Amino acid sequence: MFSLLGKRITELGHFWIFTASVLTNWLTYPNQGSSSEMRGRIWRQMFEIGFKSIPVIMITGGFVGMTLALAGYMQFKSVGLESRLGSVINLSVIKEMGPVLAAVMLAGRVGGALTAELGTMKVTEQIDALKAMGTDPITLLVLPRFIACILLMPFLIIYADLMGILGGYVVSVLHFGISSEAYWRYSASGIENWDVFTGIGKGLLFGASIALISCYKGFHCKNGAYGVGQACTQAFVKSFIMILLIDFIMVIVFQNLYLTFWTQKSIL
Repeated sequence: MFSLLGKRITELGHFWIFTASVLTNWLTYPNQGSSSEMRGRIWRQMFEIGFKSIPVIMITGGFVGMTLALAGYMQFKSVGLESRLGSVINLSVIKEMGPVLAAVMLAGRVGGALTAELGTMKVTEQIDALKAMGTDPITLLVLPRFIACILLMPFLIIYADLMGILGGYVVSVLHFGISSEAYWRYSASGIENWDVFTGIGKGLLFGASIALISCYKGFHCKNGAYGVGQACTQAFVKSFIMILLIDFIMVIVFQNLYLTFWTQKSIL
C-alpha cells in the first residue's frame, strides 16, 4: 500500500515538473527559434483539435438539449410552467452540460490521439532523437498542442452551447408546441452574461488539463503497443476525473465571485 502511495506521489511530482516545463516554454518560446514556425505548428494543431472536433461536438450538444427538453417537459407541464422550459434547458446547457460534455468529448477524441501520437514517438525513440539533436521536444511537440487546446476549448464550448439551445428549441417548440416567443423570452430573462462567462472560463482550464495530461502520458508511456494503449486509457480516465474536479471547484469559486461582485454591481 505504501509502495503504491509512494509511486502515485512520485508520478504526481513528475507531472507537475512536466507542467512547469510546459508553462516555462510557453512564456519563453518567442525567443526559441522562429516564431513563424511555431505559429505554423499551432495552426496545424488547431485544425486537428478544433475543426475535426466540430461534428462530435455538434452531435453531443444537440442531443443534450433535446434530451433535457424531453426529460423536463412533463414535469413543467404538470405545474403549468411548460412555457418556461427554455430557460431551464439553456441555463443547464450553458453553465454545466455544454462545457463538461464538450470537454469530455475533446478528452476522448483529441486527448487519446495526442497520447497515442506522442506515445508512439516515445516508444520508437523519436523523442530521444530530438533530444540528441539539441531540440527541446516540449517546445516542438507539446507546446503547440497545449496552446491549441487552450485557445479552442472555449470556442468548442460555445458551439456545444449553441447546438444544445437549438436542440432544446426543436423539441420544445416544434415537437411539444411551446410558444417560440415564450421560449426565447424566458431563456433571455433567465440567462445572464455571468453564466456565459462561467462556461467559457471553465473551458480554459479544461483545455489546459486535457493537453497536459495527454501529453504527459504520451511522454511517459511504457514500451510497446500495450504501453501506448494503456497510456491512452489512463489519459482519458484521468482527464475525465480532472474535468469533474475542476468543474466542482470552479462552481464554488464562481458562485462566491458572483455573490461578492456581480450581485453588488447589479444592486448599484
